[in-house]
Amino acid sequence: MKKSGYLYRTVFVCVVALTAFPKMASAEFWSDETLLSETDSLPFYQKDRGTGIPLSMFGTYVKKGQIYIYPFLEYYRDKDFEYKPEELGYGVDEDYFGKYRATEGLIFLGYGITDWLAVEIEAAVIKAKLEKSDDDISQMPNTIEESGLGDVEGQIRWRWFGETERRPELFSYFETVFPLQKDKVLIGTQDWEFKLGAGIAKGFRFGTMTVRVAGEYDRSEDKFEMGEFALEYLKKLSRHWRIYLGTEGTQDEVEAITEVQLHLNRHLFFKFNNAFGVTKKATDWAPEVGVVFSF
Repeated sequence: MKKSGYLYRTVFVCVVALTAFPKMASAEFWSDETLLSETDSLPFYQKDRGTGIPLSMFGTYVKKGQIYIYPFLEYYRDKDFEYKPEELGYGVDEDYFGKYRATEGLIFLGYGITDWLAVEIEAAVIKAKLEKSDDDISQMPNTIEESGLGDVEGQIRWRWFGETERRPELFSYFETVFPLQKDKVLIGTQDWEFKLGAGIAKGFRFGTMTVRVAGEYDRSEDKFEMGEFALEYLKKLSRHWRIYLGTEGTQDEVEAITEVQLHLNRHLFFKFNNAFGVTKKATDWAPEVGVVFSF
């Protein structure tokens, strides 16, 4: 398992290098011509986000014919991670709270097919560790560690109609998470998961507000239930800086999210993201950093 972990991380580093270095060499590294500068001539309600379709990555919008490649790293720390020994193969059907740590390398690809339709895919490699609760009476080991392929998911996103000065934009999305880790208990997905959601976005002079909500189906539990919900704020500060603030959750897991984007040129910008748990069952802290390449 340790060797496979090194292999996954090596592949991830190679992908980052192959996508980053050619584009950085061919473009002026620091320029006033950025993706954000393209919104300067747009109406006030589109200046923060432009005319693209919203992707699942916070504060990211894709136009027709545009490709996004986003390699990034994420870390998870949670001192009260909820788990059930029975679901991990250790028999006791009771909820406990243990300590969870994980590091994850991910690659995200997004493409704008038309002015109203976009697709995306995301894949991860992860190393996770769960420390058993002191109250846990099961035969579960004090520590469980797993590494390998994490979640692999794809989305179709479409826009029903665009925003006007008086009317907000309406968009929808459908997500599939693939069951590629049937033998793991901490990482990856063990059965098919589906999500269908919708959102509205409206730009104001003080920033852009987005509200979205989704329902989801987990085949392992054969249950359809309320999925994620979010309230988001986006603001373009200049041709180089954009900020994002949001609250996102599913049922009793709610987190607050902050993000700063630094746009260097038309083809390159950095994302610095932090998520903080608001409720007990949400992950305490999940920082993220990555670089987005646009073609």
